[in-house]
Amino acid sequence: MKVKVFVPAHITGFFQIIEDRNPLKMGSRGAGVVINKGVQTSIKVSRSDRQIVDGVNGSDFITWKVLEILNKRFKLPGLRIQHELEVPIGCGFGVSGACALGTSLGISRLLELPLTVNGAASIAHQAEVELGTGLGDVIAELNGGISLRLREGAPGHGLTDRIIHDPLYVICKAFGELDTATIIKDPKKKEMINHIGSGMLQRLISDPSPGNFMGLSYEFAKKTKLLTENVKENLEMIEGEVIGASMAMLGDTLFSLSKEPETSLDNPIIAEVDSRGARFIS
Repeated sequence: MKVKVFVPAHITGFFQIIEDRNPLKMGSRGAGVVINKGVQTSIKVSRSDRQIVDGVNGSDFITWKVLEILNKRFKLPGLRIQHELEVPIGCGFGVSGACALGTSLGISRLLELPLTVNGAASIAHQAEVELGTGLGDVIAELNGGISLRLREGAPGHGLTDRIIHDPLYVICKAFGELDTATIIKDPKKKEMINHIGSGMLQRLISDPSPGNFMGLSYEFAKKTKLLTENVKENLEMIEGEVIGASMAMLGDTLFSLSKEPETSLDNPIIAEVDSRGARFIS
């Protein structure tokens, strides 16, 4: 028997880091967009007692952490886990969160573990927090849409909402990786992020539109000084083509919302807003 899970990628526009000793209550508040490209995870029971992860470009790191947490709670058999990535890892697409969520949901279904969707997703969130690879991707990827993370924490602890909007395209260009852990664990950068991000969520709630979301995202990227030169140069190129554009948090990646799929960018990633969230496909 095999289980397949699709978890859409998530791009954060702006955020605040909220600390807590409990990893299920620690996380971020902010806003981002979930796209219909992401990670497909396939899981099957292995003939041996070994657990094998076929990772892609480092996606096995977070998967082993999920397995570590699950193995402490349940007696797992041998498993083979494979991830297929539609977006680059380390570039602000929430790939580690998608791999973690796909793994936890898939194992829970395959082995009929006594976990709800939120229970399985909370394990993925815990893995992300403990490794420092993400703070809010899992809960956003679970729910989809242009996601507002109103209260920090894992699914079941955190609280989300979504912006109502017409069908929209998400046009991106990835230039390279940024190490999320080195940024969210740096005291000075964390202080700047939280200072600039403070109040932005309320400003978006007062005008919950795609345009305001993108405007606030650009303001956040610029004021936190996280905006890279690559993104800055290409923002100017597409300014008149899109609803708005900014930098993915956290990656050297430009992302934009658009009513049309056409763009002047070379080798872009073109997707649509995904309002369905994580789902089983077999």
